[in-house]
Amino acid sequence: MTRARAFGLPLPGTPGPHNAITDVPGVEVGYTTLISGDGPSSSPHPPLFQGRAPLDGPTRRGAGTVRTGVTALLPRGRDGFLDPCAAGIHSLNGNGEMTGSHWIAETGALTLPVMITNTHAVGAAHRGAIDWALRERPGFQEWLLPVVAETWDGYLNDIGGDHVRPGHAVAAIDAASGGAVEEGSVGGGTGMNCYSFKGGSGTSSRVVAHGSDSYTVGAFVQANFGGRRQLTVCGVPVGADLADDNPIEDDDWLAPPGSGSVIVVIGTDAPLLPGQCTALARRVPLGLARTGAYGAHGSGDIFLAFSTANPGAISGGFPDGEPGYDTLRFVPWNRIDPFFEAVVETVEEAVLNVLLAGRTMIGRDGHRSPALPHDRLKDLLTARGVL
Repeated sequence: MTRARAFGLPLPGTPGPHNAITDVPGVEVGYTTLISGDGPSSSPHPPLFQGRAPLDGPTRRGAGTVRTGVTALLPRGRDGFLDPCAAGIHSLNGNGEMTGSHWIAETGALTLPVMITNTHAVGAAHRGAIDWALRERPGFQEWLLPVVAETWDGYLNDIGGDHVRPGHAVAAIDAASGGAVEEGSVGGGTGMNCYSFKGGSGTSSRVVAHGSDSYTVGAFVQANFGGRRQLTVCGVPVGADLADDNPIEDDDWLAPPGSGSVIVVIGTDAPLLPGQCTALARRVPLGLARTGAYGAHGSGDIFLAFSTANPGAISGGFPDGEPGYDTLRFVPWNRIDPFFEAVVETVEEAVLNVLLAGRTMIGRDGHRSPALPHDRLKDLLTARGVL
């Protein structure tokens, strides 16, 4: 798996040991990847997209080509999943879904694993996250409101075939671990495209100094956005020079170039208020813009940021005793800029890691998503003095 720094890209900032969101202590990531079949879709094209019909016509529901999956991200790992984190959300363009976001906006608290999957599998992942939580805490009687986000993988995947089941979400959570994180066509990112190249899952991290302390900011991206001509790498607009071999945009039933979606999760162990987490989430688009994105109308660009600091402080009160108080330790607002900078850097690098990890994939109805050509990219960047 090729990553941006190993490729030689001169990216700023100091990453953590794995250059991943799992460098934030306690954060775990797990995947369920579903790849099977090689044939037509089991459902017709969505009515929004007019054009040619599937090559061989629809087949039995659930029997089509599968290129999809589920990603699970546990902010406090398995043991701490019921201890809320301070959190905030931001939507650059709302053509997408992130369940539980209204409660995060209301309370500034995030509980349970965060799930990312395809657009039509939100319900299955939501049910799976609840099933997992009830399995782990059989006597738990409170309501459960998981966060499940999505991007659309219907170009490569038989998205209407109901292939993702609640058990796949449970398996992704069970598989979650710290350490190095696999990137590219894995988990919820399996069938995604980015800048009309093969997209998917990617991550990065930065170490941020705060006085005598140091903290980590990590980004996880499910990238399914961007038109080919927008692609920019380290400030060089390379997309126009890589405009050939573009079957995704040449297919006349897809939405206009630039459509798609991107989900970004930012995690940190820095002590932050919920409003400061929201401010971190608002900086995500600046990192995406460094790679060429502009937030197209057809794209769902939704972002979540959380802090794992202050454990136990947002637990919801004292139901069995006298009312009490909680205290949050936090970075002063006038010292938060280095964390904003880290968000921008990690998001940019995570997207580049997605693209460089991508391998050409053939999916439903023979649709092909080409890999970013490494040699040509290196030549373009060398000619501009970047490499």
